[in-house]
Amino acid sequence: MAKLYFHYSTMNAGKSTLLLQASHNYRERGMQTYLITAQFDNRAGDARIGSRIGIGAEADTFAEGEDLFQKIEARLAEGPCTCVFIDEAQFLSGDQVWQLARVVDDLGVPIMCYGLRLDFQGKLFPGSAALLALADEMREVRTICHCGKKATMVVRQDDQGRVLTDGDQVQIGGNETYVSLCRRHWREAMGDL
Repeated sequence: MAKLYFHYSTMNAGKSTLLLQASHNYRERGMQTYLITAQFDNRAGDARIGSRIGIGAEADTFAEGEDLFQKIEARLAEGPCTCVFIDEAQFLSGDQVWQLARVVDDLGVPIMCYGLRLDFQGKLFPGSAALLALADEMREVRTICHCGKKATMVVRQDDQGRVLTDGDQVQIGGNETYVSLCRRHWREAMGDL
């Protein structure tokens, strides 16, 4: 029975690595997968999912407003697909998450979404909020704060390492921009202690 999964965490927890590993496991057993990532996040290259540890794979992309039900239905018309993997799922819209739910329900294909739960201000991303509401199963991918506690929050820093408390919700970046922290240290960094 197909399900909609949401694997969530903060930055640098290894979500893309887990996605690539899971897709590899399917392919190693002769099953086809379909990888999709956000079109505007090209840190690993255009139409590519990449991990900080150096592994990567070519992927299709999704754009704002694109109908993912139609996109996946078109892919299925080309041949069998055992599972769909979506990286950077926080950038999905609420409508796109509903489209993924329809793929699961109507086409019987499992969808594995990987993404951030919260932004640097401690607010849910729209795609993450919809996935938290609609996913059949949710799994937290854990990483740790510098203090050793579980990191559940992330701060954004400028190029001098100063913590930013405001700005656009979406800014593409990696270790040079974002630091994962436990809630207490996030509050301290944001001036809330």
